[in-house]
Amino acid sequence: MGFFFVALGGALGAAGRYALSLIPVRTEFPSITLMTNILGAMAIGFIAGLLGTRDDLSPNVALFWKTGVCGGFTTFSTFSLEAWQLLEKGNYLLSALYALLSVVCCVAGVWIGRKLSGLITI
Repeated sequence: MGFFFVALGGALGAAGRYALSLIPVRTEFPSITLMTNILGAMAIGFIAGLLGTRDDLSPNVALFWKTGVCGGFTTFSTFSLEAWQLLEKGNYLLSALYALLSVVCCVAGVWIGRKLSGLITI
């Protein structure tokens, strides 16, 4: 049943992300993506805060909102929440390492993926 809630929320999140991408912005700076990531981080923080104070909600509510809607909107929101949770626990070095590795390794991953795609001829 959890897959259903994730899929439903993911569809809504992805549609929301697409809707934001339709805002006409003429600049090289990826401002819509930045705005999406900030809104997603704020949303998952708000949701995590609400869910943390409620014991009467089904785990499917968290799956729908956090994994589904926020995950479909931007996975950066999950990254941000996890980095914040490490900070809250006092794991400052681990949080900084996680943030640094996430950015550097993911940008490198895009580079590797682009290089690998050049090896394929269709």
